[in-house]
Amino acid sequence: MTTPTLDPYEIEPELAQLAAEYGVAVEYLDQVGIRQHVARASVQAVLAAMGVEASSVAACKRALKKLQSAHWGAVTPPSLVVRQGSDKSGWETWVHAEPDAAVRIWVDLEEGGKRFDIAQTNRPVVAGKSNGKAIDELTFRIPGDLPTGWHRFVVEVNGAVCDCALIVTPERLELESLQTGRQGWGVATQLYSARSHRSWGIGDLADLADMASWFGREHGADFMLVNPLHACAPSAGMEPSPYLPVTRRYVNPLYLRIEQIPEYSYLSSEQIATFATSSQELRDELNERDRLDRDSSWAAKRLALMAIHEVGLEPGRAAQYADFRAAEGEGLADFATWSAISELHGPQWDEWPAHLQERTSEAVENFRTQHADLIEFHAWLQWIVDDQMAAAQQAAQDGGMSIGVMHDLAVGVHRFGSDTWVDSDVMARGVTVGAPPDTFNQIGQNWSQPPQRPDRLAATGYESYRDMLRTLLRHSGGLRIDHVLGLFRLWWIPDGELPGAGTYVRYDHRAMVDILVLEASRAGAVIVGEDLGTVEPWVRTFLAERGILGTSVLWFERPDGEPVPPANWRGDAMASVTVHDLPPSLGYLAGNHVELREELGLLNRPVAQEWAEHSAEIAAWRTALTTQGLLRPGAGDEEVVAALHRYVSWTPAKLFAVSLADLVGERRTQNQPGTKDEYPNWRIPLADSEGRNIFIEDYPQSRQMARIISAIGASK
Repeated sequence: MTTPTLDPYEIEPELAQLAAEYGVAVEYLDQVGIRQHVARASVQAVLAAMGVEASSVAACKRALKKLQSAHWGAVTPPSLVVRQGSDKSGWETWVHAEPDAAVRIWVDLEEGGKRFDIAQTNRPVVAGKSNGKAIDELTFRIPGDLPTGWHRFVVEVNGAVCDCALIVTPERLELESLQTGRQGWGVATQLYSARSHRSWGIGDLADLADMASWFGREHGADFMLVNPLHACAPSAGMEPSPYLPVTRRYVNPLYLRIEQIPEYSYLSSEQIATFATSSQELRDELNERDRLDRDSSWAAKRLALMAIHEVGLEPGRAAQYADFRAAEGEGLADFATWSAISELHGPQWDEWPAHLQERTSEAVENFRTQHADLIEFHAWLQWIVDDQMAAAQQAAQDGGMSIGVMHDLAVGVHRFGSDTWVDSDVMARGVTVGAPPDTFNQIGQNWSQPPQRPDRLAATGYESYRDMLRTLLRHSGGLRIDHVLGLFRLWWIPDGELPGAGTYVRYDHRAMVDILVLEASRAGAVIVGEDLGTVEPWVRTFLAERGILGTSVLWFERPDGEPVPPANWRGDAMASVTVHDLPPSLGYLAGNHVELREELGLLNRPVAQEWAEHSAEIAAWRTALTTQGLLRPGAGDEEVVAALHRYVSWTPAKLFAVSLADLVGERRTQNQPGTKDEYPNWRIPLADSEGRNIFIEDYPQSRQMARIISAIGASK
């Protein structure tokens, strides 16, 4: 007798219930609306990444029982995130206590003081159990007039005190910069590739300040959108992808302009001459290459930075630095410690000596003492970077930009980077984040980043999320959220599996978005969510209601094969012709993306079909441009690119991001999704349409830049 083979996609009721409790999908709708079922093994592996054993029906039953017991054993919810205006009479929450226990409740306010006017409602008491003990669930109402902020909900039961975060957020993000009645426009750039003749082979924060000032003053631009400037490991073999950082809270000091550090002028004349010569030699060598060299740039900068650091600080500057360290607190100390260890033992903490892999170990404490100077150096670097970030935003504002610098938030971090070492209790292990197969990425994507656990984010009061947002928003007028769908759900892929073998895990999107709105309101910053790909329809409505802009890309505005007329585009969005994961427009028109994906083996359809669809797509856009009176018959590609930008400028989108690559006539792709080293992702210096490296000093003479800026009506 043969044992029947189980259907790998059959999900037992117990497993389905457990998955639902943790927000793990057992089925989903793909990009074209077809229902896809998730394999049982994938669901079990994702639950295991949350520390949940689900390998059998019996294990699922035990896990469900444990989860129920933990709920009844908790005195307060993990955290409370409430929205002003959602209920004028206040917000209800449960509290657990043993029957007849003496319960006292108050709120510790962020700005100081307490609120005791928290009354129990007349809702019936619900009885439960935890570890055999009887527990009552009581319902209390928190007053609805609490100020926005990060408060603490405190419960005292028979003298024992428990508390949780109580986060009160604004109802909506309301910003004057978006209420002008006109379409704001700005330049989107990969900063590392946008070099001047004074930067050390890599575009830096002084280059950003200069571009922001020039585009603002000369062309009335409202913002400069840059790639994520998050830090990577400060060692050779520097990770080129700005979307695979070691932390999302701190900044890569590679972007420093050495000569603009105040203490640089206090170096000896011999030192200054030496660094001036070495930096010029570096520029001469790197500026002619067709690939960027982060390692050479960082090696030269690090020597200069060590010398500047040794100069020391005058009293006023020392006081400013002390204030910065105090404000950043333990987070900066931990990041600086990770950076110091990584310099000595390599960029991935899983390859460090075992006794250093645990942040709270005695060995790490000893390391902090033994290498205090190196740790202090890395903390100082973040202060210097913060100073130049502030200067870039000030230059943008002084140049007349209504928004200024708009930073970019990556989806996640390197699995063995700083954030996973510091926040190991929040990060899931055994899985990485990516995207399911879709039309453009037909095998799916694996971004090699571990996700944060939704349950642990709530249990820790979203503190790491808050601190990261505050750092990004401190010196910016806007923030783009890469893959904003990650605030709603993320595609988790079990280790060792192809991207298609993953499943979605849901997050508390109300809490995540509301906290984002709170921090953006405090900073006065515009928020743009990159909501491309497989998007549930209600998500865009939810974001728009909260005052968060979506993303519209011209090449994707053909839902039925025909270009969407300008008047029918979304208003609550930042629109663009292209994005960094596509070729610049001249390259797209030529079909560089088809050619490249064929060369790299990324197609799962016949190449002839890809070329036929591309030709039809370009023909449709040419027809649309001609119909709108934007293009003459037989126009060349450069004219087409200008017309495409004019087309987007006619849409009701509140913001319009123009790619710097398009402005200078670049043709080459910055990043090809689905590859790592098969293509030089993130290592392409900015060049013109003839393939010649172009620098900021060349922008005023760029004919293509003048053509596009004139086309969108932005030239003064």
